[in-house]
Amino acid sequence: MSFKPKRNQSNFLAKQRVLFLRKKTNKKNAHANYLLDDDQVSQYLSQNPDFFIRNARQIESMTIPHPVRGVISLPEWQLARQRNKIQQLEAEITLLMENASLNEKLFESIMTLFNQLLQANDMSDLQTRLTQWAKSLGLIDAYLYLFDDKWQIAPPSNYNYLAISPEKFDYIRVRHLQFNFQYLGQLNPTELALLIQDKHFIGSIAMTLLGEYGDLGVLIFASRSSSHYQEGQGTILLEKISILLPLIIKRWIARR
Repeated sequence: MSFKPKRNQSNFLAKQRVLFLRKKTNKKNAHANYLLDDDQVSQYLSQNPDFFIRNARQIESMTIPHPVRGVISLPEWQLARQRNKIQQLEAEITLLMENASLNEKLFESIMTLFNQLLQANDMSDLQTRLTQWAKSLGLIDAYLYLFDDKWQIAPPSNYNYLAISPEKFDYIRVRHLQFNFQYLGQLNPTELALLIQDKHFIGSIAMTLLGEYGDLGVLIFASRSSSHYQEGQGTILLEKISILLPLIIKRWIARR
Protein backbone atom coordinates (compact mmCIF):
# COMPACT_ATOMS: atom_id res chain seq x y z
CA MET A 1 0.00 0.00 0.00
CA SER A 2 1.65 3.29 -1.20
CA PHE A 3 1.37 6.65 0.54
CA LYS A 4 0.88 9.74 -1.60
CA PRO A 5 1.39 13.08 0.16
CA LYS A 6 -1.30 15.58 -0.31
CA ARG A 7 -0.73 18.54 -2.60
CA ASN A 8 -0.81 21.13 0.22
CA GLN A 9 1.74 19.08 2.20
CA SER A 10 4.02 18.96 -0.85
CA ASN A 11 3.76 22.74 -1.31
CA PHE A 12 4.60 23.25 2.36
CA LEU A 13 7.79 21.20 2.06
CA ALA A 14 8.80 23.12 -1.06
CA LYS A 15 8.29 26.44 0.69
CA GLN A 16 10.33 25.25 3.68
CA ARG A 17 13.19 24.27 1.36
CA VAL A 18 13.09 27.69 -0.36
CA LEU A 19 13.15 29.47 3.04
CA PHE A 20 16.11 27.35 4.18
CA LEU A 21 18.12 28.12 1.03
CA ARG A 22 17.27 31.83 1.29
CA LYS A 23 18.42 31.98 4.93
CA LYS A 24 21.66 30.19 4.00
CA THR A 25 22.31 32.64 1.16
CA ASN A 26 21.54 35.65 3.36
CA LYS A 27 23.93 34.31 5.99
CA LYS A 28 26.71 34.02 3.40
CA ASN A 29 26.02 37.52 2.09
CA ALA A 30 26.01 38.91 5.62
CA HIS A 31 29.39 37.26 6.29
CA ALA A 32 30.77 38.66 3.03
CA ASN A 33 29.60 42.15 3.95
CA TYR A 34 31.68 41.98 7.14
CA LEU A 35 34.93 41.21 5.22
CA LEU A 36 37.28 44.20 4.92
CA ASP A 37 39.40 44.93 1.90
CA ASP A 38 42.84 46.61 1.87
CA ASP A 39 41.41 50.05 1.10
CA GLN A 40 39.03 49.95 4.04
CA VAL A 41 41.80 48.89 6.43
CA SER A 42 44.13 51.61 5.11
CA GLN A 43 41.40 54.23 5.42
CA TYR A 44 40.63 53.19 9.00
CA LEU A 45 44.30 53.34 10.04
CA SER A 46 44.69 56.75 8.40
CA GLN A 47 41.68 58.05 10.30
CA ASN A 48 42.80 56.43 13.58
CA PRO A 49 46.55 57.02 13.93
CA ASP A 50 46.45 56.10 17.63
CA PHE A 51 45.41 52.52 16.74
CA PHE A 52 49.00 51.28 17.09
CA ILE A 53 49.38 52.98 20.48
CA ARG A 54 46.16 51.46 21.80
CA ASN A 55 47.06 48.00 20.49
CA ALA A 56 50.84 47.97 21.01
CA ARG A 57 50.88 44.56 22.73
CA GLN A 58 48.90 42.85 19.97
CA ILE A 59 51.06 44.45 17.28
CA GLU A 60 54.24 43.13 18.92
CA SER A 61 52.84 39.61 18.75
CA MET A 62 51.75 39.88 15.08
CA THR A 63 53.69 37.75 12.58
CA ILE A 64 54.24 38.34 8.86
CA PRO A 65 55.07 35.69 6.21
CA HIS A 66 58.76 35.67 5.23
CA PRO A 67 60.14 33.88 2.12
CA VAL A 68 63.20 32.53 4.00
CA ARG A 69 62.42 32.45 7.71
CA GLY A 70 58.78 31.45 7.39
CA VAL A 71 57.36 34.18 9.62
CA ILE A 72 58.80 37.24 11.36
CA SER A 73 57.38 39.74 13.82
CA LEU A 74 56.06 43.10 12.66
CA PRO A 75 58.92 45.03 14.37
CA GLU A 76 61.47 42.77 12.64
CA TRP A 77 59.74 43.39 9.32
CA GLN A 78 59.86 47.17 9.88
CA LEU A 79 63.58 47.04 10.76
CA ALA A 80 64.29 44.97 7.63
CA ARG A 81 62.49 47.54 5.48
CA GLN A 82 64.48 50.36 7.07
CA ARG A 83 67.76 48.50 6.46
CA ASN A 84 66.83 47.93 2.83
CA LYS A 85 65.96 51.60 2.40
CA ILE A 86 69.26 52.69 3.96
CA GLN A 87 71.19 50.31 1.69
CA GLN A 88 69.32 51.65 -1.34
CA LEU A 89 70.12 55.25 -0.37
CA GLU A 90 73.79 54.35 0.16
CA ALA A 91 73.92 52.71 -3.29
CA GLU A 92 72.32 55.79 -4.90
CA ILE A 93 74.82 58.12 -3.18
CA THR A 94 77.73 55.93 -4.31
CA LEU A 95 76.42 55.97 -7.88
CA LEU A 96 76.06 59.77 -7.82
CA MET A 97 79.65 60.12 -6.59
CA GLU A 98 80.92 57.75 -9.30
CA ASN A 99 79.00 59.65 -11.98
CA ALA A 100 80.39 62.95 -10.70
CA SER A 101 83.92 61.55 -10.95
CA LEU A 102 83.29 60.22 -14.46
CA ASN A 103 81.76 63.52 -15.57
CA GLU A 104 84.78 65.38 -14.23
CA LYS A 105 87.15 63.10 -16.14
CA LEU A 106 85.02 63.43 -19.27
CA PHE A 107 85.05 67.22 -19.02
CA GLU A 108 88.84 67.22 -18.59
CA SER A 109 89.22 64.90 -21.58
CA ILE A 110 87.01 67.10 -23.76
CA MET A 111 88.86 70.28 -22.78
CA THR A 112 92.27 68.69 -23.39
CA LEU A 113 91.27 67.53 -26.86
CA PHE A 114 89.61 70.82 -27.79
CA ASN A 115 92.67 72.83 -26.71
CA GLN A 116 94.92 70.62 -28.79
CA LEU A 117 92.71 70.86 -31.89
CA LEU A 118 92.35 74.63 -31.62
CA GLN A 119 96.14 74.98 -31.71
CA ALA A 120 96.47 73.06 -35.01
CA ASN A 121 98.31 74.93 -37.80
CA ASP A 122 96.81 73.08 -40.77
CA MET A 123 94.81 69.96 -41.68
CA SER A 124 97.84 67.72 -41.42
CA ASP A 125 98.57 69.03 -37.94
CA LEU A 126 94.90 68.62 -36.99
CA GLN A 127 94.95 64.96 -38.00
CA THR A 128 98.21 64.40 -36.16
CA ARG A 129 96.70 65.83 -32.98
CA LEU A 130 93.61 63.64 -33.34
CA THR A 131 95.83 60.57 -33.75
CA GLN A 132 98.00 61.47 -30.75
CA TRP A 133 94.96 62.00 -28.56
CA ALA A 134 93.45 58.67 -29.68
CA LYS A 135 96.69 56.78 -28.99
CA SER A 136 96.99 58.40 -25.56
CA LEU A 137 93.76 56.58 -24.74
CA GLY A 138 95.12 53.24 -25.97
CA LEU A 139 93.26 53.38 -29.30
CA ILE A 140 94.69 52.43 -32.71
CA ASP A 141 94.01 55.68 -34.52
CA ALA A 142 91.48 58.34 -35.53
CA TYR A 143 90.12 58.44 -39.09
CA LEU A 144 88.59 61.58 -40.59
CA TYR A 145 86.56 61.81 -43.82
CA LEU A 146 84.68 64.72 -45.40
CA PHE A 147 81.66 64.35 -47.66
CA ASP A 148 82.77 65.65 -51.07
CA ASP A 149 79.43 67.36 -51.82
CA LYS A 150 79.87 69.73 -48.84
CA TRP A 151 83.57 70.67 -49.06
CA GLN A 152 85.82 71.97 -51.84
CA ILE A 153 88.26 69.06 -51.76
CA ALA A 154 88.18 67.88 -55.39
CA PRO A 155 91.52 67.90 -57.29
CA PRO A 156 93.70 69.93 -57.42
CA SER A 157 92.96 70.34 -53.69
CA ASN A 158 95.65 68.98 -51.38
CA TYR A 159 92.94 67.44 -49.22
CA ASN A 160 91.34 65.13 -51.74
CA TYR A 161 92.51 62.14 -49.67
CA LEU A 162 89.88 63.13 -47.07
CA ALA A 163 87.01 62.88 -49.53
CA ILE A 164 84.27 60.28 -49.37
CA SER A 165 81.04 60.38 -51.34
CA PRO A 166 77.75 60.40 -49.41
CA GLU A 167 76.39 57.75 -51.79
CA LYS A 168 79.26 55.42 -50.97
CA PHE A 169 78.83 56.04 -47.26
CA ASP A 170 75.07 55.39 -47.39
CA TYR A 171 75.74 51.65 -47.02
CA ILE A 172 77.04 52.29 -43.52
CA ARG A 173 74.61 55.11 -42.73
CA VAL A 174 71.60 52.88 -43.40
CA ARG A 175 72.99 50.03 -41.31
CA HIS A 176 74.24 51.98 -38.28
CA LEU A 177 73.31 55.66 -38.40
CA GLN A 178 69.70 55.73 -39.50
CA PHE A 179 68.36 57.10 -36.21
CA ASN A 180 71.49 58.47 -34.51
CA PHE A 181 74.55 60.50 -35.49
CA GLN A 182 76.81 58.25 -33.37
CA TYR A 183 77.51 54.52 -33.49
CA LEU A 184 79.56 52.42 -31.06
CA GLY A 185 80.24 48.77 -31.81
CA GLN A 186 81.70 46.53 -34.49
CA LEU A 187 81.85 46.78 -38.29
CA ASN A 188 81.85 43.87 -40.70
CA PRO A 189 84.82 43.34 -43.11
CA THR A 190 83.05 45.11 -46.00
CA GLU A 191 82.36 48.20 -43.87
CA LEU A 192 85.93 48.25 -42.53
CA ALA A 193 87.35 48.02 -46.04
CA LEU A 194 85.29 51.03 -47.06
CA LEU A 195 86.46 53.24 -44.19
CA ILE A 196 89.84 52.01 -42.94
CA GLN A 197 92.48 51.23 -45.53
CA ASP A 198 95.37 50.19 -43.25
CA LYS A 199 95.87 46.63 -42.11
CA HIS A 200 95.34 47.09 -38.37
CA PHE A 201 93.03 44.63 -36.66
CA ILE A 202 89.92 46.61 -35.69
CA GLY A 203 87.88 45.14 -32.84
CA SER A 204 85.36 47.96 -32.34
CA ILE A 205 84.86 51.59 -33.33
CA ALA A 206 83.26 54.82 -32.14
CA MET A 207 81.87 56.75 -35.10
CA THR A 208 80.17 60.12 -35.33
CA LEU A 209 78.77 62.12 -38.21
CA LEU A 210 80.02 65.71 -38.40
CA GLY A 211 77.94 68.87 -38.34
CA GLU A 212 74.64 69.91 -36.86
CA TYR A 213 72.76 67.80 -39.41
CA GLY A 214 75.33 65.02 -39.75
CA ASP A 215 75.96 65.87 -43.41
CA LEU A 216 79.56 67.17 -43.36
CA GLY A 217 81.65 64.06 -42.81
CA VAL A 218 82.52 61.28 -40.40
CA LEU A 219 85.10 60.75 -37.64
CA ILE A 220 86.08 57.28 -36.41
CA PHE A 221 88.06 56.13 -33.39
CA ALA A 222 89.24 52.52 -33.61
CA SER A 223 90.16 50.03 -30.89
CA ARG A 224 91.74 46.57 -31.06
CA SER A 225 89.34 45.32 -28.40
CA SER A 226 86.01 44.03 -29.69
CA SER A 227 84.34 45.07 -26.41
CA HIS A 228 85.92 48.52 -26.00
CA TYR A 229 83.07 50.30 -27.79
CA GLN A 230 79.58 48.94 -27.25
CA GLU A 231 76.01 50.03 -27.82
CA GLY A 232 74.61 51.95 -24.87
CA GLN A 233 77.82 53.75 -23.91
CA GLY A 234 77.80 57.53 -23.58
CA THR A 235 78.29 59.67 -26.69
CA ILE A 236 78.72 63.16 -25.18
CA LEU A 237 82.36 63.43 -26.27
CA LEU A 238 81.52 62.38 -29.83
CA GLU A 239 78.64 64.84 -29.96
CA LYS A 240 80.88 67.75 -28.91
CA ILE A 241 83.63 66.81 -31.38
CA SER A 242 81.11 66.50 -34.21
CA ILE A 243 80.19 70.20 -33.79
CA LEU A 244 83.69 71.58 -33.13
CA LEU A 245 85.64 69.83 -35.90
CA PRO A 246 83.82 71.40 -38.89
CA LEU A 247 84.39 74.87 -37.38
CA ILE A 248 88.13 74.23 -37.19
CA ILE A 249 88.33 72.58 -40.62
CA LYS A 250 86.78 75.71 -42.22
CA ARG A 251 90.08 77.51 -41.53
CA TRP A 252 91.76 75.57 -44.34
CA ILE A 253 88.98 74.03 -46.45
CA ALA A 254 86.08 76.06 -47.88
CA ARG A 255 82.51 74.81 -47.78
CA ARG A 256 80.49 74.34 -50.93
